[in-house]
Amino acid sequence: MGAHYGEYFVRVLGVDPGLTRCGVGVIEGEVGSPISMIAVGVILTPAEFPLEQRLLQLHDQLQEWVDLHRPDVIAVERVFSQHNVRTVMGTGQAAGIALLIAARAGIPVVLHTPSEVKAAVTGTGRANKVQVAEMVRRILSLESIPKPVDATDALALAICHLWRGGATNRIANAVTAEKARLKGLRTS
Repeated sequence: MGAHYGEYFVRVLGVDPGLTRCGVGVIEGEVGSPISMIAVGVILTPAEFPLEQRLLQLHDQLQEWVDLHRPDVIAVERVFSQHNVRTVMGTGQAAGIALLIAARAGIPVVLHTPSEVKAAVTGTGRANKVQVAEMVRRILSLESIPKPVDATDALALAICHLWRGGATNRIANAVTAEKARLKGLRTS
């Protein structure tokens, strides 16, 4: 459960933000070793509900995922401009909920663009949804591709962070440990 930073073992919650469908996926592992899927799902909010009720429902359910799975880091898709303003607004609001929950829990957050995720998982930033989904299935050794696509995208975000953020995490942890060591020397 959770980080073993001395061994670089990390639990990542990926969030593919959306107001109607918010994909969530939890993986665990370390760079260079097999990755395990812990959980995957989609948080749904009814379109007929008032916006504030949908945001509250999203908050409560996402908080349950954080409480249950205790991630070391949360990877969220960076909201980018789309032609449909309504869609991008809902995506931005859902991403904001994920950021708020992470901040309250003291969990680091990383934002990845869709092209970063595609490149990390497939080797090309121009991969299509089918290619990403198949690679997620292979990387996690799953029998089938998680459905709907929001769930698969959340797992891809988590994989992207583990692979791209792994080196960064090791460096940050080494720097933190060295600072603590030096501080201990100064106070001795």
